[in-house]
Amino acid sequence: MSGTLYRGFQQGLTTTWTLGKVIFPITLIITILQFTPVLPWIIEMLSPAMGLLGLSGEAAVPLVLGNTLNLYAGIAAIVSFEFTVKEVFILAVMLSFSHNLFIESAVASKVGVSWWLISGIRIGLALLGGLVINLVWHGGAEKAQYGFITATDNVPAGWGETAFLGMEKALMAVVQLGLIVIPLMIIMQFMREKGWLTLLSNKLAPGMRFLGMEKNTSMTMVAGLTIGLAYGAGLMIQAVKEDNVSKKDMSLALIFLVSCHAVVEDTLIFIPLGIPVWPLLLIRLATAILLTMTIAYIWKRLDKKKRKESNQHEHSYNTL
Repeated sequence: MSGTLYRGFQQGLTTTWTLGKVIFPITLIITILQFTPVLPWIIEMLSPAMGLLGLSGEAAVPLVLGNTLNLYAGIAAIVSFEFTVKEVFILAVMLSFSHNLFIESAVASKVGVSWWLISGIRIGLALLGGLVINLVWHGGAEKAQYGFITATDNVPAGWGETAFLGMEKALMAVVQLGLIVIPLMIIMQFMREKGWLTLLSNKLAPGMRFLGMEKNTSMTMVAGLTIGLAYGAGLMIQAVKEDNVSKKDMSLALIFLVSCHAVVEDTLIFIPLGIPVWPLLLIRLATAILLTMTIAYIWKRLDKKKRKESNQHEHSYNTL
């Protein structure tokens, strides 16, 4: 037990260090740029497009960073600005669907699924999610509270105070990350060594048929749901080779996972932003199930149509 805790804690520290190297400089730079003419000019240019999603111009920064880098970079940018609760929730939903596009979508090409298809679905879901929430939810106008990170109304005097403010925000962002990631890594390590991930795969197997997939897709789903697309890429590729997962089933599995992957980690890391995380998880899960079932149904109908046409052509040929 102590060995498991140590290995999980060590993994948590490693992950925190790796991600902290992204979060710290981004939070520091963006905080400093807020008090220069550069960032306000960019924000003003993007404000009209952001307004359609119910967001202020500043929201373009976390959206760009989250999609080009990773989810942690997007969160680092969020805590560098003052957003309302509604804006933070919209950003959380959008970034949950669409983040780390270059790396995570590249996983799709490794298992034979189009990079453009996966990226298009993720971006489409992000935009649709932002639009729907903006139209449906009329509350959340109060300022968001970012855990230990408090907003400041005082404009720092000089570069010294500005740099100190940026360092303070960046350090607190990394500390909060560690408080979430380290316990999470300990839990994941415990689940791995106890064989619970394998057990979970067996439990999920019957549910694959419900989503239009075969049972042998279950390990791929477990990897994506628990570890995520980027971290679980190796396990997913191995599962495809060893379990003989068909291209259709892998496509459906990835469509589900790009909508809802790393459900524990990607949900918990939004807690410091002061938003309700259960609705966030339910939105992702419901979207993944409905989208996958719909595409599986359409795919099945198209396959039946092709087989029917093929049989008709074969019958005509035999008659002649």
